[in-house]
Amino acid sequence: MRFGPHQQVTGAIAFDASGLVVAPGFIDLHTHLREPGSEHAETIESGSRAAVAGGFTSICCMPNTSPVNDDATVTRYILERARNVAVANVFPVGAITEDSAGEKLASIGSMKAAGAVAISDDGRPVMNSRVMRRAMEYARSFDLPVIDHCEDLSLSAGGDMHEGFSSVRLGLRGIPPAPKK
Repeated sequence: MRFGPHQQVTGAIAFDASGLVVAPGFIDLHTHLREPGSEHAETIESGSRAAVAGGFTSICCMPNTSPVNDDATVTRYILERARNVAVANVFPVGAITEDSAGEKLASIGSMKAAGAVAISDDGRPVMNSRVMRRAMEYARSFDLPVIDHCEDLSLSAGGDMHEGFSSVRLGLRGIPPAPKK
């Protein structure tokens, strides 16, 4: 049932939201919860609490854990921990490749069955085009989004910032822009 702007709703609680922003809970598609393995940096509990404090009700956690979230066991662990300690919805992102090393596909189907909502090697590009193509084909067959780190390491070659006047002035190694067509 829809209500017009001036209709009263019986039993509704009203509050003055003047000067405030009222929005649905935000979703962070790229968080680093680091659990399992690097709990000194972040945990599922602390990361979800920080998310809620910032207005996020759902977070997708990258697979950069130790061990990497590259199989159903780690995916299930993340979801079980989240059920026990998280105050936000936690959605695990599985790795594209084993150990996020870019060489051999991870267990994409079993991670999806366990609850992974996407695949990514997070901050590591999959440099092998054949592996990336297969990953995208698998992802499509499992209806999983691919969150890719789009970088060609042979071009960026350890650069520090965008190549241009500022990089030269600061004496920092530049990363060239994509060529214009």
